[in-house]
Amino acid sequence: MKRVEPKAGQESVWDYPRPPRVEPCPHRVWVVFNGEIVVDSTRAWRLLETSHPPSYYIPREDVRMEFLRARERRSFCEFKGAAEYWDLVVGEKVSLEAAWSYPSPGGKYAVLRDCLAFYAGRVDACYVGQEKVTPQAGGFYGGWITSDVVGPFKGGPGTMGW
Repeated sequence: MKRVEPKAGQESVWDYPRPPRVEPCPHRVWVVFNGEIVVDSTRAWRLLETSHPPSYYIPREDVRMEFLRARERRSFCEFKGAAEYWDLVVGEKVSLEAAWSYPSPGGKYAVLRDCLAFYAGRVDACYVGQEKVTPQAGGFYGGWITSDVVGPFKGGPGTMGW
């Protein structure tokens, strides 16, 4: 693994901290699925963690919750606590576990309560500003890759041991 040096206006995921940092996103964030804009927010949070492209957490008020269906599955994050998962259902099209949330995050992650994050690879498109994001590789992490973020990124084959 060799770090990509960021150019002017870029940031390296290798400069992100562990434990992760949460900060407000200065851009509009939106998600499209089956022809519907299911997320549209100017109040999203970016979660920044070493070796990962940012994950974006959107307040429920900016998510069309009528398209989401809660799942029974749960997982645990050492920093944010218990996660719950959501299916996205628009018309006849279904994306299983397209989103996740933390109902009771503590400490500096409390701002993520009542927010949802979406896997870019499980919807038709995600945008930060006007830029369509590239999904983080692999099925475990949900980072959104934009042109202002450089890696290499954890998630793809051979990276789980980083």
